[in-house]
Amino acid sequence: MSTDKNRATAAAILPLVGGPDNITSIAHCMTRLRIALRDRSLVQDEALKALPAVMGVVEDDTYQIVLGPGTVARVTPEFEALVEEGRTPAPQPQPQPHGITADDLAAQGAALKEARKARNSTPFKRFLRRVANIFVPLIPALIGCGIIAGINGILTNMGWLPAVVPALAAMASGFMSLIAVFVGHNTAKEFGGTPVLGGAVAAIIVFPGIAKIDAFGQHLSPGQGGVLGALAAALLAVYVEKWCRRWVPEALDVLVTPTLTVLVPGLVTIFGLMFLAGEASTAIGSFANWLLATGGAFAGLVLGGLFLPLVMLGLHQALIPLHTTLIEQSGYTVLLPILAMAGAGQVGAAIAVYYRLPRNGSLRATIKSALPAGFLGVGEPLIYGVSLPLGRPFVTACVGGAAGGAFVGLFNQLGVAFGSTAIGPSGWALFPLLDGTSGMGATIAIYAGGLAVGYTVGFAATYLFGFTRQMLAELNTDPEADTSPHTPSAEPATGPASPAPVAAGR
Repeated sequence: MSTDKNRATAAAILPLVGGPDNITSIAHCMTRLRIALRDRSLVQDEALKALPAVMGVVEDDTYQIVLGPGTVARVTPEFEALVEEGRTPAPQPQPQPHGITADDLAAQGAALKEARKARNSTPFKRFLRRVANIFVPLIPALIGCGIIAGINGILTNMGWLPAVVPALAAMASGFMSLIAVFVGHNTAKEFGGTPVLGGAVAAIIVFPGIAKIDAFGQHLSPGQGGVLGALAAALLAVYVEKWCRRWVPEALDVLVTPTLTVLVPGLVTIFGLMFLAGEASTAIGSFANWLLATGGAFAGLVLGGLFLPLVMLGLHQALIPLHTTLIEQSGYTVLLPILAMAGAGQVGAAIAVYYRLPRNGSLRATIKSALPAGFLGVGEPLIYGVSLPLGRPFVTACVGGAAGGAFVGLFNQLGVAFGSTAIGPSGWALFPLLDGTSGMGATIAIYAGGLAVGYTVGFAATYLFGFTRQMLAELNTDPEADTSPHTPSAEPATGPASPAPVAAGR
């Protein structure tokens, strides 16, 4: 079946199930296209059954359209692409005629976020987002296992509950020993392959029997190459599977395609990718340790100061596999506590905005509601609702992050190396996940000191340099209290404030 015919089939199905905006999720099994619907009443069952490519429909927890083996694997990617292309864009926020409220700033932040997302939608950055989509679903397990590992370390050091320690060690280490399989599964899913085949290829990396095989003149070891090898192996499997879907006759698809999808990438993984990815993983770990050991303070300043802009550009997603690789190698990632200082600078900047604008009740209410999440490392409400739309406070927040990063990096340079046993949490939520070479007391004290420096410098830089006089004149009002119609004589000399210049000009 040609690509054009597959796309035509997908295009015929889509309007009969209510169109792109009626679809909430898409998946497929051996024979059925499975979709979740917002409104079941929009589906035209009889018209669907009348389509030549549709063998029937089944209604269960999802709406299932039977297309047959081979066909469904070819039609589903086309259907997903059509749904993505046809979704209705969100309405753009409209500027308010008088004053600047927290809602105005939030709308500006959302608009800036979407504009940056559209402007930065390059192939490389789209690839990074897809890589992030592979690892983000693994974060809950990384967090849970990381905290259990921390508890187990405390019990081991204190000599408490010796009978429980082996059980906790198994819980903490089991997921990490098989993380390559999950990465392979998610890689295939993200890039349009069959998830279980991606997992099957990646499982080769952690199979104990791999130690009996020689490659490049040395014995391979289970886990060699880690998540980088798993990602590469599963990505290769996706390309092999897509080639098979295109060229293998449908009658043989169910037998030939899975076999070749495991066999060809499996051989390449064993006799190439495991060694190369293992060398790359070792180099990443060695470079991270060398960077902080030799240039800790300066490296911390640069990393902490640039992390918020990296988030804005979407480049922070490239760090996710690096964090995971470091956790695989040493049990923790030394980079995350330093990068977490960017959130501390953001919190300090938001508090300064709160005190500099005592009359803007709307914005102060937003800051008060978002600060608890900010202290726990969830910075988006403060970034897109406060600092980024205002402009200058975003820059001063980066200054606070740089100061906190330099503080933590300095102690790494002095020999107190530590990191996080999981990725995802930040701020205060990172405390239970800290681990290092100098004991928990020193580790917690240095991390807390870094947060304090980030808060303080972010606050001071924003309070002193975060506002121009014009910004204060425009922002230090309570526009929500002014509900009466404006007349020309009632306007201030500078004219009514407009949200756009605040974001763009400062």
